Amino acid sequence: KSSVQTIGEEQIQNPYTELLVLKGHQDIVRFLVQIDDCRFASAGDDGIIFLWNAQTGEKLFELHGHTHKITAIAPFSSSGASEEKKHFILTASADKTVLVWDCTSGRQIQKVSCFHSTVKCLTVLQRLDVWLSGGSDLCVWNRKLDLLCKTSHLTDAGISALVELPKNCVAAAVGKELIIFRLIPSNDGSEGWNVLEVKRLVDHQDNILSLVSINDLTFVTGSHVGELIVWDALDWTKQASECNFWDSSVQPEIKLSQSPNETSVQHLTSDEECVFAAIGKGIHVYNLQMKRVIAWQRTAHDSSVLHIEKLPNGQLISCSEDGSVRIWELREKQQLPAEPVPTEKINCDFCQNKISFPPPPPGFFSMWGFGRANKQPNQAAKKIQENTPMYFLELVGDLIGHSSAVQMFLYFGELGLATCSADHLIILWKDGEQESRLRSLTLFQKLAQNGDLQL
Repeated sequence: KSSVQTIGEEQIQNPYTELLVLKGHQDIVRFLVQIDDCRFASAGDDGIIFLWNAQTGEKLFELHGHTHKITAIAPFSSSGASEEKKHFILTASADKTVLVWDCTSGRQIQKVSCFHSTVKCLTVLQRLDVWLSGGSDLCVWNRKLDLLCKTSHLTDAGISALVELPKNCVAAAVGKELIIFRLIPSNDGSEGWNVLEVKRLVDHQDNILSLVSINDLTFVTGSHVGELIVWDALDWTKQASECNFWDSSVQPEIKLSQSPNETSVQHLTSDEECVFAAIGKGIHVYNLQMKRVIAWQRTAHDSSVLHIEKLPNGQLISCSEDGSVRIWELREKQQLPAEPVPTEKINCDFCQNKISFPPPPPGFFSMWGFGRANKQPNQAAKKIQENTPMYFLELVGDLIGHSSAVQMFLYFGELGLATCSADHLIILWKDGEQESRLRSLTLFQKLAQNGDLQL
């Protein structure tokens, strides 16, 4: 029997009671990116990019240009002093090309095909007005897609993730290593840049899967074997680390026998106070100030959690390989008062009074084969208190609609939630009460226009 929490049909705190199913993709849909307040793009293994209206579910454009699966996607916008804001998206593919698309016309406006390997990640640095591509090397491009500079060949594994850091720096995950690069303006007075490797961090024991920037001072990484490291974003020193995401009551030999997938840090997100980590089948909440895990749900789903986000209303949403999307509330636990340390009472032959003594030191009697526990009660209580979470995650909503792994989702506020899956579908989840009110309002407006309603 699964130990995953369940919730009944009465889901009072789950507003998403209506759904729109968007069809078009012919293979796994892996990526969703937001273009503006009501548009988003989807892409996946069929190599096609779709642009959608998040309010109506209308398909706006179907973009064909890649011949293999999409491996990365990134939105960017341009707005000069004399021109209106324009929206574009960059897409990278296993066909070793990167394309630029105009979101207004749906046209392909640029193509780069000089890559020696697949581009696995794309990052736009709006402040520097450049974008980066990561694969077997790191390339820096301007908006016209002119190659400004690139690193030498790194490894065959290549860069799997990038995050922007202060002082014109970026952190690149390359296998187990974290490489810090700095972008330096060219000396010749042109708009060019040079890229310089400034440091390699080798603290992780396995491949880095997740990177997230907390603020201008901190960023966090997570690895395949469940290591979470908090870094200083200015001098790249390790501030804190956590790897004990399993149950402290489990025996060490059982811990070692766990599959790496059960402790793999699949995704990280943050609200600057806490880091929310999708680890194996569970969710862990790590407080940055306390430098400890304050809440967890080790079996949040039946399979690995692939994506997690904290919403502006404080709720947490996670999606999984089991096809489910779940809503959580982080609630504070009622702390029980600490019990007093017990004392031993013995008889004194001289005064016939009972005198209280503290318990003997650990091992004092046990070395003769008798005695009490091996730990002093206050030490054991302290250890239990340290391992006890201060908060807990309560399941408040369960969105069942996909028949296969849900890869990720986008939150659109009042417009709802968009999810994509290996079942080739995209689902728009809507607030049922809000949609009902909107339909009623539309009906009244039509009746008023036709003169059938006396206002």
